[in-house]
Amino acid sequence: MTPDQRQRRPDAPTVRVYELVPVRRLGLESVARRSGLHPELVRRLVTLGLVDATRDPAGRLWFDPSAPRTLARIQRLRAGLPLNYASIGLVLDLLDRISLLEAALRRTGARSDDLPWT
Repeated sequence: MTPDQRQRRPDAPTVRVYELVPVRRLGLESVARRSGLHPELVRRLVTLGLVDATRDPAGRLWFDPSAPRTLARIQRLRAGLPLNYASIGLVLDLLDRISLLEAALRRTGARSDDLPWT
């Protein structure tokens, strides 16, 4: 009897597989609901490269748990500044870079007002 035939038998025990480290991912509908956006807009933002997502073999989008926070940041920038989505991508990159530089300054103990502008 093959393993496939054994799984089809009603008296065969159910085998469960558990991952050692659960992978936390959010589906498209969940991300759209949490961010208050239409799923089609979320798809568009993924296509533009503003939000990271992966596709499973069936073609469904899966997001990191931080995706709703990123989408909220995009919406705040879009509402607060007259920027198109390409510009928002640049602003997000610059804000992330600033955060990294500020964290590096905090680690070294240097204050930003001690450093020259050039």
